[in-house]
Amino acid sequence: MNVLLKSVLPIFFGVTLTVLSVTASAFEVLPEVAPAPADNPTTPAKVELGKQLYFDQRLSVNGTVSCNSCHSVMANGTDNRPVSVGVFDKRGGRSAPTVWNAAFLSTQFWDGRAASLEDQAKGPILAGVEMGMPSEAAVVARLKQIPGYVTQFKAVFGGKDSLTYDNVARAIAAFERTLITPNSPVDRHLKGDKSALSAAAKRGMTLMEKVGCTSCHTGPNYSGPASLPVGKGFFQRFPSFPSKYDKQYDLKADLGRYEVTQAAADKHMWRVPTLRNVALTAPYFHNGSVPTLDEAVRVMAKSQLNKVLTDAEVSDIVAFLDGLNGEFPTITMPRLPETPNGTLLEE
Repeated sequence: MNVLLKSVLPIFFGVTLTVLSVTASAFEVLPEVAPAPADNPTTPAKVELGKQLYFDQRLSVNGTVSCNSCHSVMANGTDNRPVSVGVFDKRGGRSAPTVWNAAFLSTQFWDGRAASLEDQAKGPILAGVEMGMPSEAAVVARLKQIPGYVTQFKAVFGGKDSLTYDNVARAIAAFERTLITPNSPVDRHLKGDKSALSAAAKRGMTLMEKVGCTSCHTGPNYSGPASLPVGKGFFQRFPSFPSKYDKQYDLKADLGRYEVTQAAADKHMWRVPTLRNVALTAPYFHNGSVPTLDEAVRVMAKSQLNKVLTDAEVSDIVAFLDGLNGEFPTITMPRLPETPNGTLLEE
């Protein structure tokens, strides 16, 4: 952990921390298995159920939107839009973050309002601009009309009342914990393969520390320390320094975590996003306003570190970020349970 990170850690969290010693590297290898909470152990049957739910558009009010619509696991875990398209062509105000490696985040959503993947999974289904279901009860009632789901929930969770909204979220979260992209060129480099990164990427790796990027983007997910308790997010103010980019990309219109806490100190505070696969998830930032990665690097350098990078420095940092593209596992489309002799959807 570099000296800059040591000096700024206490301002990032909603908890009091003991200042850490300078021992750990700013660059870490991504684990190939994500930890699961004690009350939601990962099992193959639960993962398969969660995968079906993740792809099932019937979890939206008019049957047009699934989790995968905005967080496509057939690609980079986003929809590559500034903001996503929900039911009835509604639009939200924030860009969809990638679901790949989200299991390694200590808190979910841009503003950290969900403590876990389970909590996060409950939100979009009921959000009016996303999947638009009117209530948890309405979701459960619809799923109980699908015989295949009733059978699977009973087999996975047991008990008389196994098909609950909490268990819907548990199943989806179990599937999401399998969405890991290990063995990136950076990971291979850290494990000893010195040919895994180009000379430019190695220069970019050095610049990440020298410029100060790793004061926030550290840990195996490059989104903050892995040791944080679940729900205690790693936050930073964005933008931290005024610049031309504030107006150019409308960076300050959204008040960020303040919308959750109503605490003045949380204005423009955001959960630090992962840098893994960042080269694939344009456009960038909470409002999807920046179309290219090289421009995003320039914006971050000025807005967060008050530094102006040369074109060569930007190119080298981008080369390093390209090296964080991991190996995506093959995802096959699931067969969804049918509703024989009728439909659940109406005009």
